[in-house]
Amino acid sequence: MLRGLFRTKNLDDILATAGGPGFALKRTLGAFNVTLIGIGAIIGAGIFATVGSAAAGDAVAGRPGAGPSLMLSFMITAIVCGFTALCYAELASMVPISGSAYTYSYATMGELIAWIIGWDLIIEYAIGNVAVAISWAEYFHKLLLNLGIDFPHWLAADYRSAMLLAKDDPARYAQMFGDAPVIAGIPIIFNFLAAAIVALITIVLVWGIKESANFNAGMVLVKVLVLLFFIGTALYFVSPGEMAANWRPFQPQGWSGTFAGAALVFFAYIGFDAVSTVAEETKNPARDLPIGIIGSLIVCTIFYVIVAAVFTGLIPFPVLQQVSSSGQAEALTMALDYVAPAGITWPQTIVAAGSVVAHTAVLLVFQLGQPRIFMSMARDGLLPSVFATVHPRFKTPHVTTILTGVFVGGIAAFANIESMLNLTNVGTLFAFLLVCIGIPILRRKDPTRPRPFRVPFGDFLMPILGAASCIFLMYYLAADTWWRFIGWLVLGLSVYLAYGYTRSAIGMKMGRPERTPLPLKIAALGFFSLAVGLFTVPHHIGFAPVFQTAMTPGVENHDRSLYGVLFIVVGLVLGIAGSVMARARQNSGQNG
Repeated sequence: MLRGLFRTKNLDDILATAGGPGFALKRTLGAFNVTLIGIGAIIGAGIFATVGSAAAGDAVAGRPGAGPSLMLSFMITAIVCGFTALCYAELASMVPISGSAYTYSYATMGELIAWIIGWDLIIEYAIGNVAVAISWAEYFHKLLLNLGIDFPHWLAADYRSAMLLAKDDPARYAQMFGDAPVIAGIPIIFNFLAAAIVALITIVLVWGIKESANFNAGMVLVKVLVLLFFIGTALYFVSPGEMAANWRPFQPQGWSGTFAGAALVFFAYIGFDAVSTVAEETKNPARDLPIGIIGSLIVCTIFYVIVAAVFTGLIPFPVLQQVSSSGQAEALTMALDYVAPAGITWPQTIVAAGSVVAHTAVLLVFQLGQPRIFMSMARDGLLPSVFATVHPRFKTPHVTTILTGVFVGGIAAFANIESMLNLTNVGTLFAFLLVCIGIPILRRKDPTRPRPFRVPFGDFLMPILGAASCIFLMYYLAADTWWRFIGWLVLGLSVYLAYGYTRSAIGMKMGRPERTPLPLKIAALGFFSLAVGLFTVPHHIGFAPVFQTAMTPGVENHDRSLYGVLFIVVGLVLGIAGSVMARARQNSGQNG
């Protein structure tokens, strides 16, 4: 019991499993298609929705703004992603499998780490897509209103945000949601638009990878043209000299603002690693994947820096700080509103339409990536075998594609976007960190394996710089993010002990029990309770104050803190007890 947690999987076995009967995907993509998929994943919600908040900062959360140094923030984040992109390119070229970082971790650090990173990637792809779907719905709803189409607000917002508005501004709530139907005194408010776009994307992805790639290519062309339109229109309204004047001071809140901006706009770069998830559908992965990963990152960085320069040149930093959070969320259209002559709204409408297309492309690529990671995990026995099923006609992983669509669409209909962004960032940075660590490990373990692409400057320099820079950006993320992130990983550990440990392909070869033993069930239940506690406690008051608040009746957040702490304590006791019992049973078996 608890044997082989860090047993790695041989690369030859991984490659052989991918080509097994019933599991093969259709190889139809070239280097150009792969690069466009990368651009489609990167340019989206990040550049349209995060630049305003990153530049202005958040006084309530205590996060300083980057101001004009947002240009530098994008460069810093690009360097961080560049180190990681090189590592991804080497691994993807030598292990052209759909599992992305999950597969690489299985080959370098073993089963438990592979499970953790596979579970973590759900945050990047599925949870990240929840945020993108919600942002898409916001822009699409605004576009409909600009076109004179009165789409109901109660079908384009989440219940929590509506209730916060009802508390803060009852008159505004009545104006926007007064026509919502009511059942048992509860207004029916959900984001139908977010769920609908996810459903549409799911249908396209089940249809076929080539059709999906062509659809993505068209959207990439549109959103690149829209960004060029934004840049050109801004230069028409505001001269370069006026922009340069707004760039002073360059770092209005110092390096802390620049670094905080870099950590936030990291969301704008999430996606280049999604290229690796189509490895099994690429004609020449050894050549095409490195080109797609690195090429898409370079193209997008150039666009980002130029857009950041234009955006911060349109609005002075003191004015930007006074813009509402909703205005910052629609940063580019808000900037054009600020500089356009009175009565001119058509440029803003074009940019809003471009944002809708950009968001759609990101949804497509991320919804494409997540099912293929599930498929790889199912091949290894860590998830039910049905997750590895490939459609006999379309040659796509239709089961996991549909399940991912239901999961993302269902959450997007009711979730709030703010709670998703930072969680996506920390999950992705953690995945990047493990990919960077995997390069020197695999070079030591399997030095003779052909590497069509190699990270330059030796085994350690670039991977260590990549890992260190990921940790650096993680440090600047909001503290409450860590509660949710650790809770998510603990929940994943519970699922692994309850199912994956006894059913993994490697575990079966090692002679692990076919059914989950009682000690592991106890440990899994404990870790589940621990995860519930980590999700329950109020995240905004800090670690030590949570326990103090739980012990002090009558204070604000007491009940929530108390219940959360109780779940944590019970979870720790059960988790440790189950693990100790499992270890004792293993030792007794060895002695016997």
